[in-house]
Amino acid sequence: MKSTLILFSSTDGQTIKICERIMEFEKNKNDCQIVSIPDAKNIDISQFQRIIIGASIRYGKHKDDLYDFIDSNIDQISVKENAFFSVNVVARKPEKNSPHTNPYMKKFLIKTSWKPNTLAVFAGKIDYPKYNFIDKHMIRFIMWITKGPTDTKNTYEYTDWAKVDEFATKVIP
Repeated sequence: MKSTLILFSSTDGQTIKICERIMEFEKNKNDCQIVSIPDAKNIDISQFQRIIIGASIRYGKHKDDLYDFIDSNIDQISVKENAFFSVNVVARKPEKNSPHTNPYMKKFLIKTSWKPNTLAVFAGKIDYPKYNFIDKHMIRFIMWITKGPTDTKNTYEYTDWAKVDEFATKVIP
């Protein structure tokens, strides 16, 4: 039985939901932990055989602490079974929903020296009612430019849960 560490960097919670869904595929829940990237500094990652990292995009980039964690732990991560997934609303578009076509995954792979064994991109969620004034209007403007939804009274979930399940069966066989 392999132990699994699922790490996340999430802004609004959709990445956490995806991590929880992936964890459902772990047969022995006692050998699986979900931990935020900031809290991961308190975890001994050497005790895990598998590391899965998921990170969301806000305003065109992953958070800096994601890169800091990877840089600090790359030697341990690289020798284990590992995977990375990015969550972003751009992936709602069919032509940008794979690791090879998603601009944020491409940026990630250029910015880090880590070469994950398995990659995935999942479309995220726009939750206008939960956003503060600035985020609501900045995201609305970005959606207007990219021909996305702009009605700030609504929530728009684009995550393809079947695609998440497919990824989970690949990384947690």
